Amino acid sequence: MSGKPGRPGGARKGGKKGPTVGTGGNGRRALEGKGPTPKAEDRSWHVAGKRKLAQDRLEAARARHGKGGKPDAAAPARRRTPKRDDDSELLTGRNSVLEALRTKVPATTLYIATRIEMDDRVKESIALATKRGIPLVEIMRPELDRKAGHDAVHQGIALAVPPYQYAHPLDLVDDVIESDKNPLFVALDGVTDPRNLGAIIRSVGAFGGQGVIVPQRRSVGVTASAWKTSAGAAARVPVALASNLAQTIDAIKDRGVFVIGLDGDGDVSLPGLELANRPLLVVTGSEGKGLSRLITEKCDAIVSIPISSVTESLNAGIATSVTLYEIAKLRAER
Repeated sequence: MSGKPGRPGGARKGGKKGPTVGTGGNGRRALEGKGPTPKAEDRSWHVAGKRKLAQDRLEAARARHGKGGKPDAAAPARRRTPKRDDDSELLTGRNSVLEALRTKVPATTLYIATRIEMDDRVKESIALATKRGIPLVEIMRPELDRKAGHDAVHQGIALAVPPYQYAHPLDLVDDVIESDKNPLFVALDGVTDPRNLGAIIRSVGAFGGQGVIVPQRRSVGVTASAWKTSAGAAARVPVALASNLAQTIDAIKDRGVFVIGLDGDGDVSLPGLELANRPLLVVTGSEGKGLSRLITEKCDAIVSIPISSVTESLNAGIATSVTLYEIAKLRAER
């Protein structure tokens, strides 16, 4: 007989291996399985499970702020797939959202990110939204990032607001005149940065102004960014939309309001402005081009702010704020 080298004999073992001694039936138990697979939402490590836990936390927070410690039954149910109108704007950030809800800014949806840290601002925002019947929508953070934009710092909360309802500029002026207030308005000429608009709205409210006028063309409108920069002042200071700024200025002048324009080369210095106690419309131009030629011709005076030669110019928001402060100070002195 011939055999394989290195092995005694030539016999071959059978191809099937017998059971190993001492397995204890492990193989048989493995074949029996581990029972039914738990639902995705019952697994804490699964995305659906994390979403369910976050929803439970949000419901618990709503219950703490509801009447009698129970969730408000009249509050609209949240939707898993949030949608908003194309024309709506997202207001982001805890301070901005809370201030908007406190001042009863019209809103359609409050978005809350999953696993959000519940500080006092978030709790109050949820309570105010629930009281007003604004739907609360839980949303994953990547989706909220996409909705808010990559440059926005939403802090896990956002408020969808409908398009801003502008006032008519002449109605706004007439209402102030009839109320026996000393008119003080700001008009923007070519300002396109919403942050400047928000800062100007805030300054108008801080220094006793009654409104802001923006032209319909080549100008910024009241966007979510302007809402945020105004820190809630946009809910208290009306903004009017002028179809033609030059014609609107003429109509305002006919009502006894003086018009001053801001320009670094102005022939009237801001400190001690003689027109401060008169009914005033302050016109601010863009930082780059300043006032347009036509609007400059409509102004009763062109006012400049004395600044150091180290700085070439001030942006629209700061220049307007400084001017309004000086006018408010002079009015208080007289």
